[in-house]
Amino acid sequence: MTKTSREAILWFRSDNRKSAIQNPKWLGLSVIAFVLVVAGAVAQAQQPGKISRVGVLNAGSSTSISGRVDSFRQGLRDLGYIEGKNIIIEIRYAEAKQDRLSDLATELVLFKVDVIVTATTPAVLAAKKATSAIPIVFAGAGDPVRAGLVSSLARPGGNITGLSILSSDLEGKRLELLKETFPNTTRVAYLWNPAAPGTGLKGMQSAAPALGMQLQPVEVRSPKDFDNAFAAVIKERAQALTAAAHPVIDTNRKWIVDFAIKNRLPAIYSSSEYISAGGLMFYGVSFSDLYRRAAVYVDKILKGAKPADLPVEQPTKFELVINLKTAKQIGLTIPPNVLARADKVIK
Repeated sequence: MTKTSREAILWFRSDNRKSAIQNPKWLGLSVIAFVLVVAGAVAQAQQPGKISRVGVLNAGSSTSISGRVDSFRQGLRDLGYIEGKNIIIEIRYAEAKQDRLSDLATELVLFKVDVIVTATTPAVLAAKKATSAIPIVFAGAGDPVRAGLVSSLARPGGNITGLSILSSDLEGKRLELLKETFPNTTRVAYLWNPAAPGTGLKGMQSAAPALGMQLQPVEVRSPKDFDNAFAAVIKERAQALTAAAHPVIDTNRKWIVDFAIKNRLPAIYSSSEYISAGGLMFYGVSFSDLYRRAAVYVDKILKGAKPADLPVEQPTKFELVINLKTAKQIGLTIPPNVLARADKVIK
């Protein structure tokens, strides 16, 4: 029983009941007043809690990153959120079409979401352009300071915070693994989109000379560029292949993987989804882990924290995955010392 209900009962049991008994009219009014007070108290007690609305803006397609969104949902469930009960999740996919990001971000703003969760620098920039009031959490951005998303990692400022993926450092590490696994490799093709801020090209260019490797940057701005890109890789006689993390590139990963296999090119990729598509090697951050951690940011913000006061965090979980099925298919041998360091081996 609520405090208000108890007060109503005590009032009815007080000396007012004497006046009510002596005056039938007063009795009727007293009963009505009592019922209204109790009914109001019960209604107040039964009023459901606030249902939070979270918007998820994805630059890729539902099939390309569905696992990441599932990890975000699981992260929310672990924190006590249940879809339809105390939280609503609105998801938008740009299907690797960057020109759609702005409209989708605006759509989420008009839906009056409490927080927007996104990843990749172009998607975060679209969300930033759409709102300066709604908190934005990025579950992976290459260099958020350089891209102008935050003022600093320790003090983001504004309405944006989240998790960085240190893309430049990772690109160099991928080259190291490629060289260690295939020592005779001297020329590597690198698929990338020059229109994307925070690209890992500089990291690749810095690491290549020290490894005795020559980098061949190959531009891919849209799906229609792949045919020319693949032709350039073959023409320049690249001995291996890698690709930047970008929606246009990642959404077409099956196309890239098939090209590498057909031409017997060793390849290392930027996301584990490439392995599911038949890719040879993956090294990088665990995006599933980043999306789970993004749920923690959302929880803090929904409880009153400001993005400006939540420092940008770095990745803590990295993975090396090797697909021995693909290695066998194209006649490659993975050294035992590299296999021993793998977090997962597909046999």
